[in-house]
Amino acid sequence: MTQQAAPPRTVGFWGSSLLQLNGMIGSGIFALPAVLVAAVGSFAPMMIVMGFVLILPLGFVFAWLATRFDGTGGPVLYGQAAFGNFVGFQAGWGRYGSGLIALAANTHVMVSYFAALFPVLEEPVFGSSAVVATIIVMTIINLVGMRSSVNALGALTVLKLAPLGILVLAAVYGGYTSPDIVLPEFSQAETVILLTFYAFIGFEGVTVPAGEMKDPKRQLPRVIISVLAGVTLVYVLIIWAYMAIATEPTGNENALAGAAGIALGQAGTVMIVLAAGFSIMANNFGSLIIVPRMSFGMAEQGMLPRWFAKVSPRFLTPSNAILFYGIAAALFSLTGGFAALAAASTLTRLLTYVITACSLPVLEKREGGINPLHLIVATLALISSLWVSTHASQQSWITFLGFVVVGTVLYFVARREPEDS
Repeated sequence: MTQQAAPPRTVGFWGSSLLQLNGMIGSGIFALPAVLVAAVGSFAPMMIVMGFVLILPLGFVFAWLATRFDGTGGPVLYGQAAFGNFVGFQAGWGRYGSGLIALAANTHVMVSYFAALFPVLEEPVFGSSAVVATIIVMTIINLVGMRSSVNALGALTVLKLAPLGILVLAAVYGGYTSPDIVLPEFSQAETVILLTFYAFIGFEGVTVPAGEMKDPKRQLPRVIISVLAGVTLVYVLIIWAYMAIATEPTGNENALAGAAGIALGQAGTVMIVLAAGFSIMANNFGSLIIVPRMSFGMAEQGMLPRWFAKVSPRFLTPSNAILFYGIAAALFSLTGGFAALAAASTLTRLLTYVITACSLPVLEKREGGINPLHLIVATLALISSLWVSTHASQQSWITFLGFVVVGTVLYFVARREPEDS
């Protein structure tokens, strides 16, 4: 086999934390506070805590598995080690496909936020051009190095979180008082709990680029649990600020901007609209860092054609995987046909969760003994993932199965590829 340079390990604790934080916080943080308050009233912050408790077993499973691997791939490596190449491939393929579609769809959403301030973006030609240009620019930044990508992600994180921090401070020092917490009547308990669960999905992406992290076996477990707790605190503070400022909460998705308008005037509304746009951009940029490295990891393991495993000799990044992902997302953004496919994104992520939860006890048993605590937590993680999957729509299931079929075909094509001499 021809040897090539491997991507260097340049990502530390804070860079890894940025990847996880932006994988979890996108547009949802600007809509979820109002939706939750409308559903359960002043109990909304406690619902976020319940969501944290629901996702925490999965967090621990990923953290424990991360101590065993230091290569690129994350769930792909976990599933492969426990169940073989085919299951490992399925742990990554659906997530890859849905991530590509979501990147195209979410960039359209980002442009629509900015269009509220720059009406020219409402024109189809200008809007589509802005979407394609944004994806291309993010792809180029990603191509020239992991360090530059993490630096850009850090800047976007400040742009999206600083306005939210200002809103919280406005609630603290503006003389507002939030209502007392009252246990609501859960007429649709499952729907509300699902909303809080969805607020946390995406945390697992941080395990994918482990091959470019400094000491990932020690670093990743700390990052996963601490960022999960930190994001919980962010959501609780934002919901508290919204309840304190908005005397008549509504379920309107733009209600957070309305609350900022009450506290800070027109400038506050503009601030939140900009923050929402930058938040989606940061979420998309994090996806462009993480998801191509999933296909890179699969190609390294012989699950995809080796073309995806090409490393740029100049920039030491997985150039082919990044280019393919960015170009495919840009082209997909022009079709407008991604809505149905995006509906399956949650199911494909849940498949990754199920495979990962099952991998931990299988690997431990193979090594001579299962840790009882690990088994209990992995079982809880499996149950929560399966329970959430039962609430997916029929269309989501059909699209999800389509992803699996297409991925299976690609897998066997890659397995038939002859070895280099």
